[in-house]
Amino acid sequence: MPNTTDIAQALIDAHENGTRITPDWDVLPRAQVLAIQSRVSAVLGPVTGFKVGHAADGGPPIIAPIQSRYRVAGGGTRIVADRLGVELEIGFTLTQPLPAATLPLRPQDYFVPCIALELVDTRLTGDAATRADLKFADFQINAGLVLGPALPAWDGSDFGTQDARLGTEAQVTLDGPATVPGGSALANLALLLAHLGDHCGGLQVGQTVITGSLCGLPWFTPDAIVTGWIAGFGEVSINLQAADPASETD
Repeated sequence: MPNTTDIAQALIDAHENGTRITPDWDVLPRAQVLAIQSRVSAVLGPVTGFKVGHAADGGPPIIAPIQSRYRVAGGGTRIVADRLGVELEIGFTLTQPLPAATLPLRPQDYFVPCIALELVDTRLTGDAATRADLKFADFQINAGLVLGPALPAWDGSDFGTQDARLGTEAQVTLDGPATVPGGSALANLALLLAHLGDHCGGLQVGQTVITGSLCGLPWFTPDAIVTGWIAGFGEVSINLQAADPASETD
């Protein structure tokens, strides 16, 4: 079995140096993947939230921390080398400590829903970039989070299919009804709560859980403003800019 410390260090170096790695490690079991995530996250710094996804084999969910260093303010800028994935999602921000590791009967007392953009990139390259276990270890290729407006006066009702849009002036990837993965944002939030425990510090007040893409995984190139909209929530955007060639040679 590959050494957890060595794998974590390789991913840490990739984060710190902005590089991509081509590991040839054997398949990593879930427990080791989570241990790797924890080691990498501890070095990279505070966590701003978590992502959750359904496992392809129907087993325990995919979970991953979202590092605060990669969070971008709504309407802010991200420098992009070649392309960046941007997913439109519904998030839930925790407003007070939960009484138990389950979804409360009145989620509106503990969470505020918001519109979010998940930024997606990889620290892997070659065949490694397509391996499910390595993507999982690599924070399920999360590269940041952009939060937009919260839904005012939420009554705790669920979100399933929503009218939504995502795109740029030149590239529209979603415009119309879109469904949360699995059909229920609250079910995905409950799934995260049931499996997260104290992983990467556990869910803390002020952190946000994102519940899955409404639009698949579209990719965007630099010099574009990507804007998402969900009915009832409003808009959120990010400005993708190309790196300044001059700064790369300084």
